[in-house]
Amino acid sequence: MEPKTTKVSIVGAGAVGATLAYAGLMRGFARNVALFDINKAKVEAEALDLAQGIQFMPEARIVGSDDVEVCADSDVVVITAGAKQQPGQSRLELAEATIGLMDRIIPPLMTVSPDAIYILVTNPVDVVTYAAIKKSGMSPRQMFGSGTVLDSSRLRYRVAHECGVAVSNVHAYIAGEHGDSEVPLWSSATIGGVPLLEWHDKDGNIVMTPDVCDQIRHEVKDSAYKIIEGKGATNYAVGVAGARIVEAVLGDQNRVLPVSTLIDYPEVGEVCMSLPAVVGRNGIDHRVDVPLNDEERARLKLSARSIREVAEKFGAAS
Repeated sequence: MEPKTTKVSIVGAGAVGATLAYAGLMRGFARNVALFDINKAKVEAEALDLAQGIQFMPEARIVGSDDVEVCADSDVVVITAGAKQQPGQSRLELAEATIGLMDRIIPPLMTVSPDAIYILVTNPVDVVTYAAIKKSGMSPRQMFGSGTVLDSSRLRYRVAHECGVAVSNVHAYIAGEHGDSEVPLWSSATIGGVPLLEWHDKDGNIVMTPDVCDQIRHEVKDSAYKIIEGKGATNYAVGVAGARIVEAVLGDQNRVLPVSTLIDYPEVGEVCMSLPAVVGRNGIDHRVDVPLNDEERARLKLSARSIREVAEKFGAAS
């Protein structure tokens, strides 16, 4: 018998989907990669372009099609398809069109790949993930959103630059909405085991002052808007972030990632929002209770309410 090989299907061959496929193939995240998109010419061209570079990547097979059967028997299905975010448009304003799209594409995907882990990488990811879980009946462990994995990467990049250290030495998360109400968890952040808010520069000065923290928070929150204004879309960082989540699943890495998951938030109700969780082969294993200070707790409640209100507006919340 031939050993079973891993298969990742990516739904949507736009900027994010194609970049995620490229990043994943470069990292060798699966032996079989399928691209699915309703635009036949586009998806076949993207698959061919990627396949012709396989000589310089870990060995893999890649196909592209406008037939959902191309996604059959996947281990992981990554959904990147969605309405395109326009300059100045918030992620939550994208909700109605993208939820409608999920209603059409998820049922046939579940028919051909009922046992896959489903990762949603489409905005507004929290509202869309909630609607997809509720309407599909799929376990929240098996279906979740990319959440603030990208936002946390942006945060770590800025903190590392400000503090003069390698990004890999910064451990910090953003929680809540992947969007305007997101919450940096400053109180639990560290650099090399040192609490971030106690980090000193070489002259003994505290680096992460309240003003610096506030500036970085705004820069991270507005990153997508700035990139979209300049180049029309975000794709590189989110593509790598999405590929990293897939690796955590297929590699059964039990990696702590701030993905968007279904929770019953106190005084708010059911909502999908990002909190650190252990991610492995079966999807979300369990959430991690990160210590919060009073301000972070209050901001997270506001973020949860913001997401819940939009979900209710579009009939996604029960």
